[in-house]
Amino acid sequence: MKLKNPFKLFTKFDYILWAVSAVVVALSFLLSPERDALTLIASVVGVSALIFIAKGHVVGQFLIVAFAVLYGIVSIKFKYYGEAITYLGMSAPIAICSIVSWIRHPFGKTAQVEVRKINALHVVGISIASIIVTVAFYFILDTLGTQNLIFSTLSVATSFFAASLSFFRSPYYAIAYSANDIVLIVLWVMATVQSVSYLPMILCFVMFLINDIHGYLCWRKMQKSQSY
Repeated sequence: MKLKNPFKLFTKFDYILWAVSAVVVALSFLLSPERDALTLIASVVGVSALIFIAKGHVVGQFLIVAFAVLYGIVSIKFKYYGEAITYLGMSAPIAICSIVSWIRHPFGKTAQVEVRKINALHVVGISIASIIVTVAFYFILDTLGTQNLIFSTLSVATSFFAASLSFFRSPYYAIAYSANDIVLIVLWVMATVQSVSYLPMILCFVMFLINDIHGYLCWRKMQKSQSY
């Protein structure tokens, strides 16, 4: 894959969605009486990553690595160790592997990644791995005294499944991430009840959910166009 100008892949709607996403998380930060600049930076980097991933451009994976580091730090501050371990120890490494995979599998000579059709064996393998990782993380997080243990464990499961599908270049990565977004919205609502400074993280993942739905539609369209 040649690292061509990714903005050539953008439509007007992509620019609008990106702008709205950034404005929403920025406004939530400005309106919050307790401001944590790192949550704002993480949110903006995160929504930016999803726009590029929706267009099938590897820049999005680089941004995911940056987001994973920032989000991991924010999670540690609130003692969401499950989120920190998931993103720093799992999402970031898988995103790095995805960078290699996406660069090695472009669609022709374009800047877009080649969409892959996964088979039943892939699904079974990812499912088994997800179960093993989830069970292991449950006991690890319980030992660490992680807050909201059940939802933190669900976040691990959905995040691992989604990251794996992204590595395999499947459009269904966005569906799995949508499920993860919902879990994260619940987690950060719980956090915001204790400190309103985490409000931007709720709006961040609401925008993530919207962007992941958009990403799924984009990838289905990419898959259809690449099949000709």
